[in-house]
Amino acid sequence: MRAVIVEAFGSLDDIKLGDFPKPAVKNGHVLIAVKAAGVGYVDALGAQGKYQVKQTLPFVPGGEYAGVIEEVGEGVTGLAPGDRVMAGGFAGAYAEYALAPAGAVLPMPDTMSFIEAAGFRTNYATAIHALQDRAEIKPGETLLVLGAAGGTGIAAIQVGKILGARVIAAASTAEKRSAAMVAGADETVDYTDPKWRDALKALTADKGVDVTFDPVGGATMEAAFRSLAWKGRHLVIGFVGGAIPALPINLALLKGASLVGVDIARFGNLHEPAKARANVAQLLAWFAEGKLKPAAPQVHAFSDAREALAAVIERRAIGKIVLSMEA
Repeated sequence: MRAVIVEAFGSLDDIKLGDFPKPAVKNGHVLIAVKAAGVGYVDALGAQGKYQVKQTLPFVPGGEYAGVIEEVGEGVTGLAPGDRVMAGGFAGAYAEYALAPAGAVLPMPDTMSFIEAAGFRTNYATAIHALQDRAEIKPGETLLVLGAAGGTGIAAIQVGKILGARVIAAASTAEKRSAAMVAGADETVDYTDPKWRDALKALTADKGVDVTFDPVGGATMEAAFRSLAWKGRHLVIGFVGGAIPALPINLALLKGASLVGVDIARFGNLHEPAKARANVAQLLAWFAEGKLKPAAPQVHAFSDAREALAAVIERRAIGKIVLSMEA
């Protein structure tokens, strides 16, 4: 089958398009004809061998995709050949066919396209878990979203608005701030401005923000934590900014604030799978009701996987990038 292949860890330049063995269906799994696949920061790290879960070489990268079930293995119920589905894992998405455990497969709403479905679950599941489960955000609270023009950032803006928050989007360029406003943010700030904390103070009448959604890390993290209100919650999503920051722990004491970890993979796969499924069901219900309309992703051909991964790792992407097998 045609696939994007990683044969050696290191540079993204080493990724190639070629032939790879088609997965054989096995018990408890389904074989899916892939129509589209999402491109995320974890995918780029994995392709370079820098993610905490390291694949055996050679392998097909990509952890989120949508397509049509080709075949079901023994013991699988509720799924059948011809079903339109979305699925996920740590690898295998950037190919004509992917094998997924039945528990990782969800039927797609009839009104959702393969392009929408391929970039939907990971980002929006992260946002709802972070804001609803971990921060327990309340209507009327102020939410600061860092990296607000990325796929996860835009998901946080939209989910935050549904949950009743006032959303301040932080992004580094005018184009990215504009994208955040289109996604539903109430205000924006430029976190590359040395006085950006003053802008936050002005927007919150010196109170500070109640919740910060932080997929960036790096040097921005401490400044954002210092901008929390009393009993604020800083959500640690990831470190697309590169460096893993250190925080003076006395700041948490002085603000009565919490530093809250958000690990969507362990939450959904290991610790609370039933709650994770309920969260996705809620997201799909909002989609069906018209409350949640994902921003249109940037669509690339599968042959452009290397450039798509580079755009994500270099933080050039605005919104979600999706690879289309049919492009």
